[in-house]
Amino acid sequence: MPHSVTEEQVVAYRRDGFVRIPGIIGADDAARYAKAALAAGERQKDVPPDPAFTHVMQLWKQDETLRELTLSPVLAAAATALAGIPLRLYHDHLMIKEPHNGAATEFHQDQPYWPHLGSRHSLSAWVALVDVPATRGCMTFIPGSHLLDGRHRQDLRDADNLMRAAPELVWKPRVTVPLRAGDCTFHHSLTAHSASPNLTDDPRIAHVVVYMDADTLYDPRRRPVGEPLVEPADPTAGVPFPDDEFPPLP
Repeated sequence: MPHSVTEEQVVAYRRDGFVRIPGIIGADDAARYAKAALAAGERQKDVPPDPAFTHVMQLWKQDETLRELTLSPVLAAAATALAGIPLRLYHDHLMIKEPHNGAATEFHQDQPYWPHLGSRHSLSAWVALVDVPATRGCMTFIPGSHLLDGRHRQDLRDADNLMRAAPELVWKPRVTVPLRAGDCTFHHSLTAHSASPNLTDDPRIAHVVVYMDADTLYDPRRRPVGEPLVEPADPTAGVPFPDDEFPPLP
């Protein structure tokens, strides 16, 4: 299937570290996936809650409907076009921000959390399954921050954590990106981003698919804590990610 990005969107992504792709899935599909997402969230009610959102990972292995979205060839083709290199799936995760949830997700980069060695590029597709205006927990990005490497894992609850490590970002412009159901943003794994609280009467439902360089190797020194990912059993740095758990994109 053809990818859903234009040359102008590729240029914008590589310049800014993020891009909005409107209507990457249809409204009917978004509603169908939102229904499946809410059901998946309900199945997690016995898990200790995160104050910011309900978080469910690896749905492509657990839910037939959401597997369809995670493995979408349209998303995969768009991600490959933006990255410009062969990719593989790293993981997916559902994030539901409940109504009147006042917890913000503060500015952070994704890559410092991931056990990736020698990665040329990794990025996330953040798909809105419902309308996400600024009052419902949409994303804000700092353009150009994907050029900032070598930072520690940031505290998502501390509004100044990343800014103390990179004070130049304090004065950079921020771009808030509200989305309609079916819209998507792609952002580079080093792009600084945040999400506002949900001040509305309805849940914010987002399905995120994370892609990594197909040749990325595993770095056990950066093993994420508490994430249910099956990673290489070999504790040695520099072993490949197994294809059956992290499938290469077609």
